[in-house]
Amino acid sequence: MKKFSKNFTWGTSTSSYQIEGAWNLDGKGESIWDRFTHAPGHIERSENGDIACDHYHRYREDIELMSRLGIPAYRFSISWPRILPQGKGAINQRGLDFYNKLVDALLEKGIEPWITLYHWDLPQALEDQGGWPNRVLTDYFQNYAGIMVKQLGDRVKHWMTLNEPWVISFLGYRDGVVAPGRKNRKSAFQCAYHLLLAHGKAYSAMKALNSKLTIGITNVHHNYISFTRDEQSLRAAAFEDMVNNKIFLDPVLKGTYPQLLVQLRKDAPIIDPEDFKIMRQTDFMGIQYYHDVFLINGKKELPATIQEKFPIYEYTEMGWPITPVGIFQQLMLLYREYGVKNIVITENGSAWPDVLDPEGNVRDEKRQKYLLDHLGQVHRAMEHGAPVTGYFVWSFMDNFEWTQGYRPRFGLVYTDYATQNRYIKDSARLFSTIIKENGIKG
Repeated sequence: MKKFSKNFTWGTSTSSYQIEGAWNLDGKGESIWDRFTHAPGHIERSENGDIACDHYHRYREDIELMSRLGIPAYRFSISWPRILPQGKGAINQRGLDFYNKLVDALLEKGIEPWITLYHWDLPQALEDQGGWPNRVLTDYFQNYAGIMVKQLGDRVKHWMTLNEPWVISFLGYRDGVVAPGRKNRKSAFQCAYHLLLAHGKAYSAMKALNSKLTIGITNVHHNYISFTRDEQSLRAAAFEDMVNNKIFLDPVLKGTYPQLLVQLRKDAPIIDPEDFKIMRQTDFMGIQYYHDVFLINGKKELPATIQEKFPIYEYTEMGWPITPVGIFQQLMLLYREYGVKNIVITENGSAWPDVLDPEGNVRDEKRQKYLLDHLGQVHRAMEHGAPVTGYFVWSFMDNFEWTQGYRPRFGLVYTDYATQNRYIKDSARLFSTIIKENGIKG
């Protein structure tokens, strides 16, 4: 039995837009994902998160399932436009009431709430003012963070400011493949810079209100591996690592900006050196790991191409290679290169074409193997000194998976979207056992 540390935190994760539904109820404002999904051509089968898992109305049922499984911690996000429909100004009390009830219901069951303030659903009103490339949003976010701490900080001790700023910046503002769907390289780099400034401002405001809070930020991590070894290809892999990992790590952990990014000329963000004093604040570093990224001849390979060229790997339904050793490498990098004292794995999981059998079972052997293989590498990193203090599975239940709609299923719990019935998968039972034993076999 590979045992984890005595006070290790086990949990599951979700996000507001992916599960809540109730997209326009009780005073909630429009988000960029409401706008993006309602426009044709963006989402598979023209699906959207209008109803999703209807968690807004079924949260007690979902918390009861968590309790049955013995899940000690639940990471969820707040919908900014549910609290501030315009992103600023008047507060929507009914939105605050929902999260107050959610937190109280979790605590009644002995489940520790972990809150993410921003998981991609920016109020559309703020996008209309220029979105994250507009520096004024950092002040609006600071104000929003303060509101939430005043409301929930007496009961919620663990907070994350931002979820995956890489996705927000480069998929949302450079590539245009997720909300808000813009394609402008300079805007993307300015967005990335402002997100970290928003994190720092929010951190300061939250600590001023309650110094006992534990506040972090979480980003998605990949190892960028070139399978062609010429100098140009290796340089391209290093650049991808710089743009996707170091650009979000260095300011928060070192108070600096990767020099290569400062030299982007016309695409470089507007930088104020004083901002780095604000950015360099965090109590823990969240890491979200799913897979490594392969490059051939200096270019990132599409999932279908990778599977053709590297059949030795197994691939999830997302087309992502299963590379468990990658999480070990990223944990050791945070420990050895950056000297991080507290690392929390805030997301790790896999999507598979799950099938519900007539008895209500889901025999998801591949998800179970994925979890065990990655947890094995997490344990290995801890044996080598990495200060990992928690692990959250993505996700608690099947939900709206952004541009792929409802096809990919990441959940430990199966969601029947037609009936909104929930079914516990075999992987959930495995995770429940891991929690009870605080370890994995083998």
